[in-house]
Amino acid sequence: MARSRRWLTWLGLTLSALSVAAAVGFGAYRSLKTSVTHHAAEEIITIEPGMGAREVVELLYERGVIANRYPALAYLMLNPAGRRLQAGDYEFESPISPLAALDKIRRGAVATRKIMFRPGLTIYEVNELLPNRPLDGKLDPTLLDARLIADLDPRATSLEGYIFPDTYTVSKRATSAEILAEAVARFRRAWTPELRQQAEARRMTLREVVTLASLIEEEAADDAERPLVSSVFHNRLRKGMRLECDPTFIYAAKLVGAWDGNVNNPAHRRRLSAYNTYVSMGLPPGPIASPSEKSLRAALQPAQTDYIYFVLSAGGRHRFSRTEAEHQVAVAEYRKLQQTQRQTLHTQDIKK
Repeated sequence: MARSRRWLTWLGLTLSALSVAAAVGFGAYRSLKTSVTHHAAEEIITIEPGMGAREVVELLYERGVIANRYPALAYLMLNPAGRRLQAGDYEFESPISPLAALDKIRRGAVATRKIMFRPGLTIYEVNELLPNRPLDGKLDPTLLDARLIADLDPRATSLEGYIFPDTYTVSKRATSAEILAEAVARFRRAWTPELRQQAEARRMTLREVVTLASLIEEEAADDAERPLVSSVFHNRLRKGMRLECDPTFIYAAKLVGAWDGNVNNPAHRRRLSAYNTYVSMGLPPGPIASPSEKSLRAALQPAQTDYIYFVLSAGGRHRFSRTEAEHQVAVAEYRKLQQTQRQTLHTQDIKK
């Protein structure tokens, strides 16, 4: 009987201990799934390479992301998948559960931002989009560091033309240098062996192709016009005619800080600059903007036409002409369209 009572006592104690352990375990697991409100939601928390589970949990606890370090540490010790934590910069929304926070680190879901370089941006416009640009209004030095592209374009004095238009997803702490390096790497991928062969066949250097493509990018109203605009420039170059491309005199004016926004200001067309194709023969000395891949291809694959002129027409597209007489008719029609538009706007203003 005594032995039986001792056995029952031991069983009761064991069951009680198991019940307590189960309750504690359930409570701990429940705490892992309970979201915690914290004050570090706007901060970047860095998990350094080589950090162990204990160090990661301690860091999250110190920053207030988790309220109790022990359940999180036990979870990582007991869960092999949970121990595969990845270094990086992280943001943790508030509220967030410890399990969600640890899972984010396990997946390597680092804090990122998107930065978009649209086609046709100059390095001055790119500068305004960089996260840590100089506060004095000057260009970020990386934009003037041509070493990123020197092997392809030894004459480059900046990254003008080589910052490939795209949307980039980068770390929240990415520097301007890192972002621009990725954009130039993207350009390198766009400059395919196929395009290199086409450039060689036309006896054009990369710099010439990118320069011509930048003019096409600035002038073409849509994709369908790119090969047509390209054909005009190729035809004029072959005939020894000046390109007379408006975006080049605008760029020349911007280079000296003289651009006033007035495309009809005759001083801009007369400005002595190698970039101003109204006074200088041939292509400008370098790109005037970042061309898209479609413009790069158009520069090497012009439409087969006899066009040597184009001017804006209704709908924002261009009218292409083969002769000076045709062109003057198109110009007259465009000026008439402009006058009609001005009169319409004036009438609307009066009615207001």
